[in-house]
Amino acid sequence: MKVSLFVTCLVDMFQTDVGKATVEVLERLGCEVDFPEGQICCGQPAYNSGYVTDAKKAMKRMIAAFEEAEYVVSPSGSCTTMFREYPQLFQNDPKWAEKAQRLADKTYELTDFIVNVLGVEDVGAELHKKATLHTSCHMTRLLGVSEEPMKLLSHVKGLEFTQLPGKHQCCGFGGTFSVKMAQISEQMVDEKVACVEETEAEVLIGADCGCLMNIGGRLGRKDKHIRVMHIAEVLNSR
Repeated sequence: MKVSLFVTCLVDMFQTDVGKATVEVLERLGCEVDFPEGQICCGQPAYNSGYVTDAKKAMKRMIAAFEEAEYVVSPSGSCTTMFREYPQLFQNDPKWAEKAQRLADKTYELTDFIVNVLGVEDVGAELHKKATLHTSCHMTRLLGVSEEPMKLLSHVKGLEFTQLPGKHQCCGFGGTFSVKMAQISEQMVDEKVACVEETEAEVLIGADCGCLMNIGGRLGRKDKHIRVMHIAEVLNSR
């Protein structure tokens, strides 16, 4: 099975180990992974800030970059959701609407792809840590991927899992929200950090790098010694 990696801006610029782990997990599961070099930003920051025309320029670049892909997989529920929204955004442009729909139909968030396309729940991972899981808003509420991460984590050998209190509460990142509404965002992430501490977890796991960067940054500022890991890194632990 051929998979094209949609790596996302945050992975490309800040968390490259997440991209490497994603590739290694997929290859271990029998996928042939390529990386279309024409990919750029999916357009979400510009779109969410109201710059729709500018965002569509980036979206067209992404549609073209992945046009020949068999499957597109991303370690981000948020960015995957953006791809799934392309058809609606181009609904009045027949030429691009058809291409956008083809891209949306073949794009998957990593855990969704592993569980529901590859049909795998045990990837052979091993991590002897006490952990909890932050479920991101875009991934659960918009993309509808909520059970898949836990199906995979439940098979990680040695992982002691504790449910995160207030798991459905936003961490305060929200892309540009954390910049525009910094004080509110800070209060939200402080609440999330308090919930993580309550679990006494050694590791906080998540599937969206934006959330993990936000929570991890706050944990660091508060000098809390809790490791932050993307689920791809957990699934790649041996």
